Amino acid sequence: MRYPAVAGQFYPSKEKALREQIEESFRGPLGPGKVPALSKGRGSILGAVVPHAGYVFSGAIAAHVYGAIASEGFPETFVIIGPNHQGIGSGVAMTTEDFVTPLGTCKIDQEIAGKLRNWVDEDPLAHAQEHSIEVQVPFIQYFSKEAKFLPIAMAFQDHETAKELGTHLRHACKGRDTIIIASSDFSHYISAEEAERKDRTVIDQILKLDALGVERMVRQHDVSMCGYGPVMAMLEAVQGKKAELLRYGNSGDVRPMAQVVGYAGIIVRG
Repeated sequence: MRYPAVAGQFYPSKEKALREQIEESFRGPLGPGKVPALSKGRGSILGAVVPHAGYVFSGAIAAHVYGAIASEGFPETFVIIGPNHQGIGSGVAMTTEDFVTPLGTCKIDQEIAGKLRNWVDEDPLAHAQEHSIEVQVPFIQYFSKEAKFLPIAMAFQDHETAKELGTHLRHACKGRDTIIIASSDFSHYISAEEAERKDRTVIDQILKLDALGVERMVRQHDVSMCGYGPVMAMLEAVQGKKAELLRYGNSGDVRPMAQVVGYAGIIVRG
């Protein structure tokens, strides 16, 4: 088992409070407005970009994405790719330890993990203290106790690594019902105006489904985006036909602050 590292910090540590926080993310002024029922069908969403800050700041943006997915139906498995903020462990690392949260245990898709084992290192240490993947799991569990997932942490975020990971994921997930989540915040600790200006240059490339363009804009405009590698890997893996920005915002939308962190909720359709 992989036990929570940031419960009680990024989100509540008790089940009732966590469910209420998730519901507030949907129903609050920055959220989609309501908690959707989980559809029994399955839509065309193949991938997404979701923020991973504390729920009080980015939960509403995340709710736009999970609300869209729930409305169309959950996949059998979510693959969640997040940046390795801690810099601990392998450069590209998965774990086959089930994740425990206050909402229960989320099972690993061992079949997909097995297909990736020859290329992606199995390294629980890379996941032990990492929050970027953990904070996504309760949103999935809120709607489904059956959905499985596979966590992958990226310390190496260059396009070459992202493309290779995306290619291996595409082959490993072939014939399986999956959605790939790229966990990332955007600009960090600059003014809201500068954050949006910089972030839009990257978002435009995501909407064009241009993985290499994401890296180019991050470097050209010095965008302090923590998970551009996961975003590129997701784009390379799903080979989508259309991307849609559901909501952009920043931490200053929640409470006044001179320096903000940018967040975007984006879906990619096949």
